[in-house]
Amino acid sequence: MSNVYEGLKPAALWKNFAAMNQIPRPSKHEEKISAFAKKFGEDLGLETIMDEIGNVIVRKPATPGMENRQGIILQGHLDMVPQKNSDTKHDFLTDPIQPYIEEGWVKAKGTTLGADNAIGVAAAMAVLEAKDLVHGPIEVLMTIDEETGMTGANGLKPGILKGDILMNLDSEDEGELYIGCAGGVNTNVKFTYTKESIPAGMTAFKISVTGLRGGHSGLDINLGRGNANLIINKLMLEAAAKHGLRLASIDAGSLRNAIPREAFAEVVVPEAQAAGFKSLVTAYFELTRKSFSQTDAGLKIVVEATKMPESLIDFSTQTNLFEAVNTCPNGVYAMSKDMPDIVETSSNLAIIKSENGIINIASLQRSAVDSEKAKVAQQFFDVFTKAGGKAEFSGNYPGWKPNVKSPILKAMKEGYNAKFGKIPEVKVIHAGLECGILGAKYPNWDMISFGPTIRNPHSPDEMVNIKTVELFWEFLVITLKNAPEK
Repeated sequence: MSNVYEGLKPAALWKNFAAMNQIPRPSKHEEKISAFAKKFGEDLGLETIMDEIGNVIVRKPATPGMENRQGIILQGHLDMVPQKNSDTKHDFLTDPIQPYIEEGWVKAKGTTLGADNAIGVAAAMAVLEAKDLVHGPIEVLMTIDEETGMTGANGLKPGILKGDILMNLDSEDEGELYIGCAGGVNTNVKFTYTKESIPAGMTAFKISVTGLRGGHSGLDINLGRGNANLIINKLMLEAAAKHGLRLASIDAGSLRNAIPREAFAEVVVPEAQAAGFKSLVTAYFELTRKSFSQTDAGLKIVVEATKMPESLIDFSTQTNLFEAVNTCPNGVYAMSKDMPDIVETSSNLAIIKSENGIINIASLQRSAVDSEKAKVAQQFFDVFTKAGGKAEFSGNYPGWKPNVKSPILKAMKEGYNAKFGKIPEVKVIHAGLECGILGAKYPNWDMISFGPTIRNPHSPDEMVNIKTVELFWEFLVITLKNAPEK
């Protein structure tokens, strides 16, 4: 085990977490981590299954005297979000995560840490290998591709699991129990553009928007953080009107489920307008920096001379793109009427990328109410369709309807109170847990989600609080011991 984790408790959990972070596992590239999980179960002599999708299931029999308890499925996902700072040299397909500890938190050097959801999976693995725990029948379900399509959950076959209670280990606030989540849908747009020649007398610039915090497009959408795609688009829209800016290429955002932190564009302006354009950028930066001074103090907007691009995006497509991005739904769309301070519906403009005559735009709409999710996605669809783009929906997944009378909820509230002397908060989460999809396949399941405290998931600022990992583990242990009888 890496010396970084030496002395942390529980030792088995941190050992497994360290091992997972040695294995590259970005979404869509889980072959190695699935093989690792399969070997882990087999080496323990436990019944282990890898389905055709790549999900791994490991079964552990009940300890003596606990055979009459309801079966518990411990569930987490194997993949991680591959986000890094632009000045960080890291290949998520080959390089291990570089962790360090700072003021009670485990962090990573310039990249996402992968605590979402390796901490949950590492805890489930620690349960499998433990010889001193008391528990009923256990199944551990480790899914693939949760972050970019819920492929593992969608591909899981009904009937393969035998348990009665699903414990999703993918929540991110210790002391909170989640009993519902938002559903989501991707709205993807494609503009086809014509390449135009660059007029004489133009000067080329590269615009860079960096230093934003970004974050999870569900959990952090209500924090008022800047969206790099919107910031760079607004600048270019204004510069096009005032200084004749023309767009050559754009590369903004990188993941559909992350608030975009960085955006880059190659542009040209008439030589006579270059000084005015640079002054506009300076003024725009000062104004934008003030707007996000509380949430994104590291924001930088830089314009620098660059080599002349080979061609431009045609003026009509540029105009349609700028105007559509400027008016599309983004951010919090509605708050929950039933649960104060909880986002009900949101939209995230995640990616804008031009390449080979095509501008691809990716977005993700979320809502706890399926009809509202469809409504805001349709609005996004309509904005871009009217602007000449071709839009489509994909990856639609359901939310998880709360059950306040859940037996496992009651048992866990009582267990937490007995252990820690307080009642845990009960919440729904504005993120796409796999519970909605899995619950549709296994409607008999009683479901709940919990975990340690993780901050800034889906960004290089991701970190997990060490003390809460220990509390999370202690709570998991007593919950397994107090599982309801069949």
